Amino acid sequence: MAASDEMIDQQWMRRALRLAACGAQTGEVPVGALLVRDGEQLAAGWNRPIGGCDPSAHAEIEVLRRAAVGLGNYRLPGSTLYVTLEPCVMCVGALLHARVERLVYGAAEPKTGAVCSAFELLGSPRHNHRVAVTGGVLEAECRAQLQSFFARRRAERRAARAARSG
Repeated sequence: MAASDEMIDQQWMRRALRLAACGAQTGEVPVGALLVRDGEQLAAGWNRPIGGCDPSAHAEIEVLRRAAVGLGNYRLPGSTLYVTLEPCVMCVGALLHARVERLVYGAAEPKTGAVCSAFELLGSPRHNHRVAVTGGVLEAECRAQLQSFFARRRAERRAARAARSG
């Protein structure tokens, strides 16, 4: 990948990090995503399963839904999805069905990541669509954002337990 392509990926990932921060402010796990085609943002969003009482409202799904509605087509060829965390099984399936051309993610997800960590679903030769993948873009920043969120959440739970027992 050319240096300019890497810089472009980093610029979009910085936007995804800002979106993830918006999700964290609402109590959602901070995952941000956006879909880009020809240098133009088609849709952006963050995790919303808690607030929306919707287990499928991951950042990736939210963005794919918005882009598909905006374009009037559930197929999104030529697009690149930027997301701060490696997608899960559900989200990888949606990427394939939407015919997203490229996936760029930040931090790996060792427990449920379906690109290269827990599963390697995009590499299956059984799919009739291929998604190019670039992982680890601004990985340290993406990981730190998630770790900070969960550390804060654990501290809040400890404080609540201490207040109840004290």
